[in-house]
Amino acid sequence: MPPPCLCGMRGKMERKVGTVSRGIRCPIIREGDDLAQIVVESVLDAAEGEGFQLRDRDVISVTESIVARAQGNYATVQDIAEDVRKKLGGGTIGVIFPILSRNRFAVCLKGIAMGAEKVVLMLSYPSDEVGNALLTLDQLDEKGINPYSDVLSLEKYRELFGENKHEFTGVDYVAYYGDIIREAGAEVEIVFANQAKAILEYTDCILNCDIHTRARTRRILLAAGARKVCSLDEILNAPVNGSGYNEKYGLLGSNKATEEKIKLFPNACQGFVDKVQSEILARTGRHVEVMVYGDGAFKDPQGKIWELADPVVSPAFTPGLTGTPNELKLKYLADNDFKDLTGAELKAAIEESIRAKGQDLVGDMASEGTTPRQLTDLIGSLCDLTSGSGDKGTPVVLVQGYFDNYTD
Repeated sequence: MPPPCLCGMRGKMERKVGTVSRGIRCPIIREGDDLAQIVVESVLDAAEGEGFQLRDRDVISVTESIVARAQGNYATVQDIAEDVRKKLGGGTIGVIFPILSRNRFAVCLKGIAMGAEKVVLMLSYPSDEVGNALLTLDQLDEKGINPYSDVLSLEKYRELFGENKHEFTGVDYVAYYGDIIREAGAEVEIVFANQAKAILEYTDCILNCDIHTRARTRRILLAAGARKVCSLDEILNAPVNGSGYNEKYGLLGSNKATEEKIKLFPNACQGFVDKVQSEILARTGRHVEVMVYGDGAFKDPQGKIWELADPVVSPAFTPGLTGTPNELKLKYLADNDFKDLTGAELKAAIEESIRAKGQDLVGDMASEGTTPRQLTDLIGSLCDLTSGSGDKGTPVVLVQGYFDNYTD
């Protein structure tokens, strides 16, 4: 006997699925492509092929990489060298607090070294800003080293700790960065310190390469008497010989394209997200939100790497993604306000609390423990994990149901 047909009951059935994140496959993007049109067509083709429909407040997220690629936002090591030379004088410069990354910083370092006679490279320890470790705290404890005050020469570092290869990449970044500088034609001296002012014992012209602490580092150096200070966001913040650039972030957020070229963070891409939103509305009648995303804001518990090497998670997004979540903690309600209820009564009470919640739950115990982060950081992290950084071929992510709650 065939099973009963449930078609007529579907409109009355309780919805059982919440947030869904879908990687959307796209063509390989090249400079000059109409990316907004490609994104719209790719999302609509996926919806037709997989049998789902767009809904209001769905989020279409596009990785920063293909936005910058479509813009042609590239620069060469020669462009970097010329800007560094112009802004820091071309003599001895201190390059302080860079992250340890072949993809993120190595090509930038080559260009920086080409713009100087000597580089004093000052590395933070035991790890860089995003958690890539040179050493462990246990190693420092064993040798009696205080990372807050002790300045180590390269010779002292090697004497105490020898060679330390990165857990995942197998690279000794101290040797690797030193070789890059020498091969670019500059003299190199490497020191290890966590106080920005320590670099002033070597030079008063400094390029501070930290990402999220850059404004503080710059302020400390200038107050301590530095003659010239530039942050990475001030290098290639305007075109050099027709190069790509990023007016707001400069070299921050850049990635290796080739051994001689970098792809910068996308420049001025608000118009792109607005165009995708308006085109989807015109084609489907649905008001979706759109964002460009880079690194998600999360930390790897094994390697201790904090993923956010980009200056922000999202450089451009539509207005509906402004703000933070305004949510109640269901387990708090179940364990406190409605601890004596079960089953249908408990469900009805929680649903009523959600419907009656205010527009601002800050300070409300029933919201304690909900994630106090920007919507773009939360959704961008979800999208970064969905798309990955390898060969999935899904640089667009469609998030559905993110703004739903238990009553929807």
